Amino acid sequence: MAAGFKIAEPLEYHRSFLKENCRPDGRELSEFRTTTLNIGSISTADGSALVKVGNTTVMCGIKVELTNPLVEAPGKGFIVPNVDLPPLCSSRFRPGPPGEQAQAASQFIADVIESSEVIQTEDLCIERGKLCWVLYCDMMCVDYDGNVLDACIIALLAALKNTKLPEVTINKDTGAPEVNLEKRKGLNIHKHPVGASFCVFDDSILIVDPTAEEEGLSTSHLTVVTDEKERLCVVHKPGGTPLSAEKLQECIGRATARQREIQKLVDKVIHSVKTAQ
Repeated sequence: MAAGFKIAEPLEYHRSFLKENCRPDGRELSEFRTTTLNIGSISTADGSALVKVGNTTVMCGIKVELTNPLVEAPGKGFIVPNVDLPPLCSSRFRPGPPGEQAQAASQFIADVIESSEVIQTEDLCIERGKLCWVLYCDMMCVDYDGNVLDACIIALLAALKNTKLPEVTINKDTGAPEVNLEKRKGLNIHKHPVGASFCVFDDSILIVDPTAEEEGLSTSHLTVVTDEKERLCVVHKPGGTPLSAEKLQECIGRATARQREIQKLVDKVIHSVKTAQ
């Protein structure tokens, strides 16, 4: 009976739970799904991480390459993020070039990198005006069940902390770069941005970490990104119904608590990997 009600009237089905301050999967309105993290999962990448937020699974691989800096920014390197939402992860995505949601997610991650200053692009410069690093950060969703943006940010942060750059010297005689793959050093991570996503039901009920079904039934979406100093990095709200200042403040407060939880998780996993080596 309940299964039939869910299929026939999905919104009413969810409302029946929301009235009781809970959700169909048993969570409270302000409760995140279980988050698990694995780093160094891709041996061919220079840094990688696999994140699961509930069923939503995102893998991030980072490849580093040498390139020439731009003339207008001779002392800076590059970070190029890309989010891939293939048909493999959900039937809602079609084969072919990146869809609108994937393009918007890639731009959102680029905004987070720039505004949070997770990495200073000056740190990627090897020789001013001549040589720098470019970091290609590819995030692929393997299983889509809502809230892909939060998963992408966690995967990116963990993969950056796992990335090691080889030592590069410039040959004084030839001027050519010489790469020593045996000697590597980690990136200098300046900030630890973490996202918290919310959905609004019936213009008033706020829930955190929405599933794909909850996203589809909600009237508004919001993602808040903060760092370890409780600094607001990005507020991403793609349309939908307006949000009161009180509700926005509630979201920011929950996002700062989430940042502490995730940073603790990332540090714990990285420490356990170093201990095992």
